[in-house]
Amino acid sequence: MPKYLIQANYTADGLKGVLREGGTGRRQAVERMAASAGGRVEQMYFAFGENDVYLIVDMPDNVASAAVGLKVSASGGARTKTVVLLTPEEIDEAARKEVEYQAPGA
Repeated sequence: MPKYLIQANYTADGLKGVLREGGTGRRQAVERMAASAGGRVEQMYFAFGENDVYLIVDMPDNVASAAVGLKVSASGGARTKTVVLLTPEEIDEAARKEVEYQAPGA
């Protein structure tokens, strides 16, 4: 199943929810959300700095991942950025794939 890195930042209202529910409460809510889209949360971390939360999730496909991002962003409680993660074996496969390309100005 494809893996995704989701970086999230809470809005002021989202942070109020974290204060009310706690970190474990938010993790449970995120796990239910991922499961409802056919996925699962591998890891979830709260963080200092640029992002408030980092998630590594398994999702069935890009459509399921996009559905999660849309639902979270539409809620107004958080903003997300999703990164598709590739395994070393997938990179090996990509490196073997023949692709025609001409560099700009070549």
